[in-house]
Amino acid sequence: MDFNFTAEQEMLRDSVARYLGDHYDFKQRQAVIRAGAGWRPEFWRGLAADLGILGAPFAESLGGLGGGAVESMIVMEEIGKALVTEPYLETVVIGGGLLRRCDTERARQLVAGIIDGHVRISFAHLEPATRYDLGQVATAAQRVGGGWRITGLKDAVRNASCATHFLVNARIEGANAGTTKTVAPFLVERSATGVALVDYPTVDGARAADLRFDGAAAELLGPDDSGFDLLEAAVDEGVVALCAEAVGVMRRLLADTLEYTKQRRQFDAPIAANQVLQHRMVDMYMALEQSISMTYMATLKLERPVRERRRAVSAAKVQVGKAAKFVGQSAIQLHGGMGMTNELAVSHYFKRATMIESQLGSVDHHASRIEQCDAAR
Repeated sequence: MDFNFTAEQEMLRDSVARYLGDHYDFKQRQAVIRAGAGWRPEFWRGLAADLGILGAPFAESLGGLGGGAVESMIVMEEIGKALVTEPYLETVVIGGGLLRRCDTERARQLVAGIIDGHVRISFAHLEPATRYDLGQVATAAQRVGGGWRITGLKDAVRNASCATHFLVNARIEGANAGTTKTVAPFLVERSATGVALVDYPTVDGARAADLRFDGAAAELLGPDDSGFDLLEAAVDEGVVALCAEAVGVMRRLLADTLEYTKQRRQFDAPIAANQVLQHRMVDMYMALEQSISMTYMATLKLERPVRERRRAVSAAKVQVGKAAKFVGQSAIQLHGGMGMTNELAVSHYFKRATMIESQLGSVDHHASRIEQCDAAR
């Protein structure tokens, strides 16, 4: 299996890295966090107009760059290195990934809106009484006239405050009493009547919200008998992209730790000369390299049969979740007390690594998913 990038993919990586270096340094990010916005509209417009990466994974026929999951992985790794809080994962990878699979005129219109920066999607899937299973939801969708109405609660919806639309997994209630209920993806406009949210900051500098839907108008995405399968495939793509973001975060944690241990002196020598610390940093490097390999492998298996895809995605998330915890905690330990100060970037990378560990499914959830895949052989 070839893990080498093409010349075009290398150019994409370099372009994104340069743009983020010029427009999203640590001081600019901290200013956004202090302002309480969680994102910068002008920066998002720049990603669309100046860089064009909001169209990276979409076909040229849709107005995109003609890429796919590998391009999303490349962008997300650079996003991780820069600690970008804007909703690229939710909008482009998960929301756009589902719309790309729907292949309807309405979906194509929404994809065009994503590419030009006007459509921003937030993924509302967690609920108070459920965990990470997309099919275990109480939020209900009822057919009313020629449309749909959504009622229910969603927790910890990342980037809800800047979204124009919410992607919601809801349980369809049959037209007749006693009919089978299924779970399908719906799109709800932020401005729709019956949508209420309570916004708050997250520990990693982003924003999230608790949402209440009270008979809000919604659009069904995909056929009601296979929409859930399309949603699961898009979310799996999102999990792999999140793993790529974690790789970017861990690269910075390791690089900053190596640099610090070369500068910090004790007993007239840099602490990097300490053999025990060298062993720890080698372990950090090995955890990062294993995460890179697992992420690449899962990316290349996104179009494989369902069971194989699920297993590869969950295996990558388990590895990345464990590695992010180990690399993050080791970086803080090697920096000492100053590693937890807001003034030092490493503390913010540690917080993001900690959040990624449980985002879109914890290590335990994905380990259980692997067991289910193995049992289904």
